Amino acid sequence: MSQIDRSPEPVRWMLRLEGLSGLDGAVAAIEPTIRATFASGVRGQVLRGDWMGHALHPALANFVLGSWTSATLLDVIGDQGSRRAAQQLVGAGLLAVGPTAWSGWAQWAEAGPRGQRVGLVHAVANGLAIGFYTASYLSRRRGAGAVGPRLGFAGVAAAGVAAYLGGHLSTARKVGTRHPAFVDTGDVD
Repeated sequence: MSQIDRSPEPVRWMLRLEGLSGLDGAVAAIEPTIRATFASGVRGQVLRGDWMGHALHPALANFVLGSWTSATLLDVIGDQGSRRAAQQLVGAGLLAVGPTAWSGWAQWAEAGPRGQRVGLVHAVANGLAIGFYTASYLSRRRGAGAVGPRLGFAGVAAAGVAAYLGGHLSTARKVGTRHPAFVDTGDVD
């Protein structure tokens, strides 16, 4: 029995996703535009976080996910007075998705084929989350009762899948900016 066969199911699923060459056509179709728009020149350096020696995308993603997760918590345990705060948190997350996505695309353009396949699915899952949260925000503004929170629950599910994929990219595949000094020093504890 191989190491892969003994791996947990999520690991085997990720390896299958990484090897899904059927995504290569979509990757090839968008990669030149993504590279030119988000990953080249000074704009790419800023969006990747080269200026701080660390990827910018995870920090921005934490803001978006934190806002949306907080809204979900208010929807679950809050009272009537929490509705406005939950709406504002959903809106704050939506305001931050642009720069967050741009920084993610800047990193994606630098990834290898396996990372780009996973990154493409990560982006689609994030797109679903953004769609659900946009609909949730608009529903909340109209005062449509439980519809807004329900759409938010769908959004948090899609965002959770996207976060798992993003965590895989940054942790397992080391996709992300890091200054060479961090690589060369090893474990300093």
